[in-house]
Amino acid sequence: MDSGLLIARLILGCALGAHGAQKLFGWFGGHGLTGTGKFFEGIGFRPGKPFALAAGMAELGGGILVATGFLWPLGPALCVMVMLVAMLAVHWGNGFFASSNGIELPLLYLTGALALAFSGPGAYSLDMGLHVATLSDPVAKWLLLAGAAGLALLNIAVRWLMAAPARRHA
Repeated sequence: MDSGLLIARLILGCALGAHGAQKLFGWFGGHGLTGTGKFFEGIGFRPGKPFALAAGMAELGGGILVATGFLWPLGPALCVMVMLVAMLAVHWGNGFFASSNGIELPLLYLTGALALAFSGPGAYSLDMGLHVATLSDPVAKWLLLAGAAGLALLNIAVRWLMAAPARRHA
């Protein structure tokens, strides 16, 4: 079980972290903060650069926390938050499959994060190695994940409110 959790954490965490590095630094073929900020503006997140910074930091930070198994389950909660925003703001209207920019990929990230959040980081994690107490109470985990979902919905609401003046003038 611990080896399986390590593999899942490393794959999910490194992939999510790389996704954040694309946004923040333009690494791995990404557009960096300026390009990502322009994209975010184009989909209604205004001003785009702060939203891009927040998304990139959540992805990079959440990815690092997941991959290392540190401060559990904060990393999975960050992943849930940012992937829920991605699903609702970018992918929802495109169907399911990734081939049409649908929700498939962010849904898989979100599902992996939820599964890891409840399974714990496993023996091969920084939390276990450093004897950091993980959040093991299921109710507390649900509250943390609900808070992450609430922040995601707040982000979507801010986007909608910021776009309201443009909708009135259209």
